[in-house]
Amino acid sequence: MQMRQSVGRLPLHVAGIVLTVSFLSSPCAGQQRAGGADAWAAVDQALGRKGAAQPGNVMKYGFPRSDLHVTINGVQLKPALALGSWVAFRNIGGGHAMMMGDLVLAEEEVAPVMRALQQGGVEQTALHNHLLGETPHVMYMHVSGHGDAVKLAQAVRAALALSGTPMQPPAPAAAAPEIDLDTAAIARALGVSGKVNGGVYQVSVPRRETVREDGNEVPPSMGVATGINFQPTGNGKAAITGDFVMTAREVNPVIRALQANGITVTALHSHMLTESPRLFFMHFWANDDATKLARGLRAALDHMAVKTSGR
Repeated sequence: MQMRQSVGRLPLHVAGIVLTVSFLSSPCAGQQRAGGADAWAAVDQALGRKGAAQPGNVMKYGFPRSDLHVTINGVQLKPALALGSWVAFRNIGGGHAMMMGDLVLAEEEVAPVMRALQQGGVEQTALHNHLLGETPHVMYMHVSGHGDAVKLAQAVRAALALSGTPMQPPAPAAAAPEIDLDTAAIARALGVSGKVNGGVYQVSVPRRETVREDGNEVPPSMGVATGINFQPTGNGKAAITGDFVMTAREVNPVIRALQANGITVTALHSHMLTESPRLFFMHFWANDDATKLARGLRAALDHMAVKTSGR
């Protein structure tokens, strides 16, 4: 099995941050490899927060950019709509983990975060926009790493500490208030149900085929499922954004379906480097009647090899 560059030593200028988690000894890392009851405890400590277990033996960590106040055409974006940094880990055997993630950064944060990640052995696979016309402008840095999960986590935390990303874990959420959307109607139109998170209705639509990177399976929860987010904007309307995950032949039929339904394509690009099949990611935006938009999104999904009802 081909492995990519493993993590190295962090630079001196971020060593002080790493020292705060240097007590994470190899026995803890060994627990992660062995997959015991506390399998991810050392990674939790390195990142300063608990992860959320995902299907496919994936552990995912969120870093919502609650410090950023980003607006598009008068709509203030909730972190769960389009401002949620995350990294996800999967044990691939032999004492190695695969890590992927997407970091939300202000323009001035890009260079120092990238430098720290590179020096810590975490690679970049893409850097680009997801949105259009937002204020202030934000960038999205997609990252990948292979090696010891704790060292990868330490490198990510040290890099994020050079940004404005809140490093303290979010306070436990109170009972979630009802969202001002007919989520049942949205789910019927899409053919896929979602969940409410941070005031946003989030839907994930996995592809039918297995995605692999360097021969390793990449579960949908590591960023290869189509993500669709609805944020209420009043009177049954919602701002929508997310990304369609497509093969090359699906790209232009999806563009035409979105345009025909009043949904703007805001970006088209790759997020990964060595995945199979080759995937393209299309981001979008609209603010209109939520159920109407869901029907338009379903029209786009109908051009893709994805898992929805009736297919």
